[in-house]
Amino acid sequence: MTQPLAYIHPDAKLAQNVVVEPFTVIHQNVEIGDGSWIGSNVTIFPGARIGKNCRIFPGAVISAIPQDLKFDGEDTVTIIGDNTTIRECATVNRGTKDRFKTEIGKNCLIMAYVHVAHDCSIGDNCIIANSVQMAGHVEVGDWARIGGACAIHQFAKIGKHVMVSGGSLIRKDVPPFTKSGREPLSYAGINSIGLRRSGFSDEQINQIQETYRYVFLKGLNNSDALTQIEIKLPASAERDEIVNFIRTSERGIIKGI
Repeated sequence: MTQPLAYIHPDAKLAQNVVVEPFTVIHQNVEIGDGSWIGSNVTIFPGARIGKNCRIFPGAVISAIPQDLKFDGEDTVTIIGDNTTIRECATVNRGTKDRFKTEIGKNCLIMAYVHVAHDCSIGDNCIIANSVQMAGHVEVGDWARIGGACAIHQFAKIGKHVMVSGGSLIRKDVPPFTKSGREPLSYAGINSIGLRRSGFSDEQINQIQETYRYVFLKGLNNSDALTQIEIKLPASAERDEIVNFIRTSERGIIKGI
């Protein structure tokens, strides 16, 4: 259902049961999946690929060109997964020639006034709280929870099942399954409540906790900690996720306690 006061470019592709409210503008080269709702005063620029059953609230701007002076008009996209909600006045810029896409996964909640810059990648089932400001090329893993008003440095990586305290300055990579807070941003334990809610067993949670003892509590540098973890702790998906994340971190990980 399209209100007569909305503008939809004739080349835009809207699937069945898409609702577009008044005063919204949808440009060419836009695709929107079944059952999505686009609120009033939303602007969707070329390159947007919006999934099924999404909700985009008033004032949001999707797929505007990057705020990057190196951008030269290359053909890039913004991908938003099924069942994702984008609240009021959030902005999501499309990619550049670095990755050619900005991507938000399925079942995410992007709260009001969040900025997702060019070439960012946000996994599935993430909650990004109000006024988080995300610079370019940031990667966020599945099930992450980022508190309101966080500022995230470009190229930073945030692991799966992470909880970051509101108002944090995220300058370093945040390893998976952790909680972090304080200034400078520091390890504050594992995200045990979030992990239990996601179905992790006590055995899995205990192994994650033991793994991080080597990283943050035994006075080892990262290289020695990873060596000890691989020697002394049994292999598991969670252990290997932590080891690979730290080993491949380019910015370095957050501080210990």
